[in-house]
Amino acid sequence: MIVKTLLAALVAGLIAGVFTTVAQTARVVPIILHAEEYEGKEPATEQPGGTDRQQQHSSLKQTTTIGEILAAFSPITPAYAHEGEHEDEGGIMFGMSRFSGTLLANLVTGTGFSLLLTGISLLIGYPITLRNGVLWGACGWLAVHMLPAIGLPPELPGFPAADLHDRQIWWMATVLLSGAGLYLLALRREIAAKIAGLVVLAAPHIYGAPQPADISSPVPAVLGAEFAVAALATALASWIVLGLVSGFFNDRFLKSA
Repeated sequence: MIVKTLLAALVAGLIAGVFTTVAQTARVVPIILHAEEYEGKEPATEQPGGTDRQQQHSSLKQTTTIGEILAAFSPITPAYAHEGEHEDEGGIMFGMSRFSGTLLANLVTGTGFSLLLTGISLLIGYPITLRNGVLWGACGWLAVHMLPAIGLPPELPGFPAADLHDRQIWWMATVLLSGAGLYLLALRREIAAKIAGLVVLAAPHIYGAPQPADISSPVPAVLGAEFAVAALATALASWIVLGLVSGFFNDRFLKSA
């Protein structure tokens, strides 16, 4: 039974990884490529007519393609930053193209998240099914992406950031505390547990995320906001797909067991 559950998690993670890559390529990657054009330039300053410039950045050549329809529901923050942008046929690692590297990273990430979600469901005795798959996915998105993004939103190349080590520690602590808080709020009925859940959720934000000393950047702020929205929307759809596919396979395996 456990073997079938783990197999379902692997398949669901791979499917979610492919979906993530398609959605990121359609919506998130163009914003990253646009932001790379500003790297190495002087910080942007407000000038008369700045509204026109902002409108130019916020409209990224929308086309009515199937990929863009998928991007509206899109999935996980981009798996790579921006290496290899100046290479024509080269890749970000081992000679792979940017797309191939992104696909590989998202397959690994999707599988890891799926195994993590399945492990938690087995640990707490609350199986993932097709009926509650959306709830599982939404909780995963809240714990891993949305709640940490309150303090550390997704960042574009060229945006100022605090020390990487400090950000990693705060992010990991926030993910763990967010997961614990959501568990107390969603699955425990005691009033004291729900109050404790709210306290645990708020704790890392009360402490505060590490912030850079200098926030000036050559990348327009509107582009950064556009990227943060696209990245979080992609992540939400990815987790929902992951929860639904995991629930679908779990239901099939449970019936055949």
